[in-house]
Amino acid sequence: MSNPLATGSLSGKRALVTGSSRGVGADTVQYLAEAGAKVVVNYRNKEKRALQLVSKIEEAGGTAMAIGADLTDKASVAEMLGHVQREFGGLDILVLNASGGMESGMAEDYALQLNRDAQVDVLTQTLPLLAPGSRVVFVTSHQAHFIRTTETMPEYLPVALSKRAGEDALRDLIPELAERGIDFVVVSGDMIEGTITATLLERSNPGAISARKEAAGRLYNVAEFAAEVASAAVDPIPADNTRLVGDVSDFRTV
Repeated sequence: MSNPLATGSLSGKRALVTGSSRGVGADTVQYLAEAGAKVVVNYRNKEKRALQLVSKIEEAGGTAMAIGADLTDKASVAEMLGHVQREFGGLDILVLNASGGMESGMAEDYALQLNRDAQVDVLTQTLPLLAPGSRVVFVTSHQAHFIRTTETMPEYLPVALSKRAGEDALRDLIPELAERGIDFVVVSGDMIEGTITATLLERSNPGAISARKEAAGRLYNVAEFAAEVASAAVDPIPADNTRLVGDVSDFRTV
């Protein structure tokens, strides 16, 4: 992985990346740690992977801790943030990366619970830990960001709608964040090769990802997209608080 952040550029900073035991979240948290940030690896049920990632970061000279939390459970989120407060004293970077909705065996409204309600709750509960100058990054997809004007795969529609609802709900908090001196940015990308979402989509609709890749010309891989997410934690805020990653010619601006 090629880190977009300079070594030591985040020394003294503290970061929490939700859903960071694997995929984009895992690579993002590694980029932040390599740049000097103390990091929290959050997971729901992949404790072994999270602990392995913490060990990898520590072996490279970084500081990390793994904290399990069900983001749809307010008490679980409060417990996680209490641990962060005790160990790190606060946060400078919050990356809202965790998402879902295609898993089997979950409640019918799980996508909305996780992708909208939990995102707002995590940010709201984290506010006391965020000092002026902090940054909040929300990770989404073009399929969700542009869902009002561009159709997506039927299998992904509930996720896309719920993630757009989450983005809208978070954007409603921008005035409050601005008053506190906290930056907010949305990072949106096309389907990412190698993620659990891509795997589940391919399983439910064989050929879906390869078809999307052919239409787009190329798709970012996990490490490439994570580099964009990590950069968004420090780069100047773009227009409309939105960082669009890659070609968006297949999508119409909302």
